Amino acid sequence: MTPHRTTGLLLAAGQGRRYGGPKALVEADGVPWVRRSVDTLLEGGCADVLVVTGAGAREVEALLAASPDPRVTSTRCGTYERGMGESLRAGLTALATRGRSVPRQALVHLVDLPDVGADAVARVLAAAGDGTDALARAAYQGVPGHPVLLGRDHWEGVLGTARGDSGARAYLRRARPQLVECGDLATGADVDVPGGATPAQT
Repeated sequence: MTPHRTTGLLLAAGQGRRYGGPKALVEADGVPWVRRSVDTLLEGGCADVLVVTGAGAREVEALLAASPDPRVTSTRCGTYERGMGESLRAGLTALATRGRSVPRQALVHLVDLPDVGADAVARVLAAAGDGTDALARAAYQGVPGHPVLLGRDHWEGVLGTARGDSGARAYLRRARPQLVECGDLATGADVDVPGGATPAQT
């Protein structure tokens, strides 16, 4: 695996209606989830991270700026209220238009998966290889979850189906990514309400 060819794409634009506010701004042990998620992607092997912001964008971007890192950038999704699919589209579009610095792969992750650590990220990256045709995702006790590795060859297909809250679900059902079992490392459940967790959807 050549880590510098993979960009972590962190979806952190949601309003967190059931949680009571944007989950990117939630803190655990004094560390905002958005900061923890960025560190997870970098420590797991991503060369850089693009954070998609939306709800609370100014506050989220201020948190990132408080600990500046040239490997971390952000892009805003103006249609985030329509669902996660819009954030995914915004992020992939931003990566696809980077010119010469377009990465070979994007590793899509969610900001509300606090128990998914760098070890799961590293395992998915290692299993997927570094090709533009790579397609893999973490699984937890056999249940598909995040992160999801999308080689560049798959971006057009994902962009063609990601709408509203569906994300890459329709494309992944057809394309059948390699599942990388990570259930020994984390639950893979997203935190939907304070103190709770539910299976993450793509």
